[in-house]
Amino acid sequence: MQQVQFLCRSLLWVVIAICATSTSLWAQSNSNYPNKPIKLVVGFPPGASSDVLARLLATRLGESLGQPITIENRPGAGSNLGADAVARSAPDGYTLLLTTVANAINATLMPSANFDILRDFAPIGIVASVPNLLVVHPSVNVKSVQELIALAKSKPSSVVYASSGNGTGTHLAAELFNNMADIQMMHVPYKGSPQAVTDLIAGRVMVMFAPTSSVLQHIKAGSLKALATTGAQRTASAPELPTVAESGLAGFEASVWFGLMAPKGTTPDLIERLNRETAKLFTNEKWKEQLAAQGMDPLTSSSEKFAEYLRADTAKWARIIKSAGVKAD
Repeated sequence: MQQVQFLCRSLLWVVIAICATSTSLWAQSNSNYPNKPIKLVVGFPPGASSDVLARLLATRLGESLGQPITIENRPGAGSNLGADAVARSAPDGYTLLLTTVANAINATLMPSANFDILRDFAPIGIVASVPNLLVVHPSVNVKSVQELIALAKSKPSSVVYASSGNGTGTHLAAELFNNMADIQMMHVPYKGSPQAVTDLIAGRVMVMFAPTSSVLQHIKAGSLKALATTGAQRTASAPELPTVAESGLAGFEASVWFGLMAPKGTTPDLIERLNRETAKLFTNEKWKEQLAAQGMDPLTSSSEKFAEYLRADTAKWARIIKSAGVKAD
């Protein structure tokens, strides 16, 4: 019996020693972070707005961290393929995800995904947003959000809006508008924003919640008329436009936001380091100019605030998707 107790005590001390050594090595590794290139996964193809932002972010953040950040485009399943790859990566700070509003939407729209956006990731911080603009064809006789609502109420189902596809941000922005304004505009989905904007300019459809970068030039040319922006704040790309919330629908927000996330299990000190370095960009004027050129607004937040925002946004789009009966293409 004494021999057994002795062996048990010896084994316990060995386990404690191994754990202490592992903890020490892990802390040492974290203190040297980063000591090799970092990979930033984007769930969309090259040239997409998220890819453009990721490359700008990689350059600036890589300079700040002292290591190159490489971009890995993994498009597919509405950006879920990229997110799934990051969820299964080692939580060591060397594989990150540029998450977007699509991930919050997909949580309800594509429930069969192999990961949970709220459970399987460690939020780092939000970095930017692209507000949609509420635009109409010049022939539509309205000059404000309230006049558009009044038109839709006076002629139910006669106002036709375009989107870049079923379940996309432009579609759900319009369904959120329908829900909050208690109206029913008719939906015509397209295979992307360019086709939808083309038909809007031609007058084949009347209304669209379109990405700023897709329609700003057409607004300036007079081919389209802008009524409002969908962000929580006015956008630097069109500061003269009121928000939809300012225009009578308090609490309305439907922007395409972008944030950084790491796999679940990434240590708090690494998350804090990445958040701190990312937040520095918010005070960088060159960074702001680069985003403005892409129709984007810079944002920053703590990791905790980003986690709260992600939960709230996921719940909001779940409610709209279920209420409107939205299905993915």
